[in-house]
Amino acid sequence: MSAEMSERWDMIRSAAREFAEREIKPFAREHDERGEFPWPVMKKIAEVGYLGALIPEEYGGSGLDAVSYLIIIEEISKVCASTGVITSVHNSLVAGPIMKYGTEEQKRKYLPQLAKGERIGAFAATEPEAGSDLGALKTTAEKKGDVYVLNGQKTFITSGKDAGLIVVFAKTDPKAGHRGISAFLVESPREGLEVGNVFNKMGINANVVTELYFKDVEVPAENLLGEEGQGFKIALSSLDGGRLGIAAQSIGIAQAALQESINYRFTVEAAMAKMFASDTAMFAADRAVQIHGGYGYIKDYTVERLFRDARITQIYEGTNEVMRLVISGALLR
Repeated sequence: MSAEMSERWDMIRSAAREFAEREIKPFAREHDERGEFPWPVMKKIAEVGYLGALIPEEYGGSGLDAVSYLIIIEEISKVCASTGVITSVHNSLVAGPIMKYGTEEQKRKYLPQLAKGERIGAFAATEPEAGSDLGALKTTAEKKGDVYVLNGQKTFITSGKDAGLIVVFAKTDPKAGHRGISAFLVESPREGLEVGNVFNKMGINANVVTELYFKDVEVPAENLLGEEGQGFKIALSSLDGGRLGIAAQSIGIAQAALQESINYRFTVEAAMAKMFASDTAMFAADRAVQIHGGYGYIKDYTVERLFRDARITQIYEGTNEVMRLVISGALLR
């Protein structure tokens, strides 16, 4: 790793962190509680080029390297995991396969729209009876003239309700198992494409996950992504990129948890409390002995014991001199 790249990545991280803290974090709790797609935030993410992070500049994207992209996902996820996964799916699972397998016409049509946030991307592979085993897909795509007609059901689709472009996997040859799977670029909304159940999830609530139903949905033949029968390969290679995005998201969440814990640690406050209380105890005991005069020095009187007991509070669990170092160090930082 060159010093130049390291410096570049530091700059990317600094900019992404500042953006996330300013534009995403203040709204994260609200979006999570409302369970709605965070459109205002996603538009801002598009404006700074993060929705087109991996898209080449010639197609309207930022043309960043993979490490820079993952840094961005990490920093976004640190303040809002929902927008982190939306951004990850959009880049890795939608823009990614178009860049790798799309025709030049598909790239020029869809990549600029994705980069600008004019269309949010979704990836529709999972079905009620086909998750990890893509060969078990039941959604079909039948070629009829210059269109493919899609029929079937998808489930657990990130951004399914709000996406404007969906990469859909369906069988063009149902008898060929995973070799019969093809991929399609389906614009949404579209006649016959219906949103089913919106899942009430445990977490990432602003990431709206839905079912999708395809009922005689006609897709232009030119929207076939790659070649017929290439869908299984496209799905697996796309998911590799998607998993890196989730890894970055996970690091972001872990760092957020650590930072919140650090913020909750009360080192300075504890030092202040210990120092002030022990000094107060010693002051009060000293005054009490003085008020008692000679009797305050006699063990028959309680204040003599209080004076002796108060003295240790300025010493153990860290002397008050150390407490002052802790407090002053925090203030100087």
